[in-house]
Amino acid sequence: MGLIQSVVERSGIPTVSVTVLREITERVGPPRALFVDRPLGYPLGAPNDRVAQRRLIVTALSLLESGEERPFVKEYKDG
Repeated sequence: MGLIQSVVERSGIPTVSVTVLREITERVGPPRALFVDRPLGYPLGAPNDRVAQRRLIVTALSLLESGEERPFVKEYKDG
């Protein structure tokens, strides 16, 4: 995950990862990641919950505008 992101970033395309495995993500060090406290296989939450999924995706995309030094992992807060 982080390795692919780094290659894509070097080509000039910014990336964001959504992850449920914070410890592993921090070790790999992708440029930007959003940690969500969800079960494996459900990083965007319950199927068909479009409102919650949209909120999470918008939050993830907002990391592209963050002025934080990379790599970093932010924690998603529901609601």
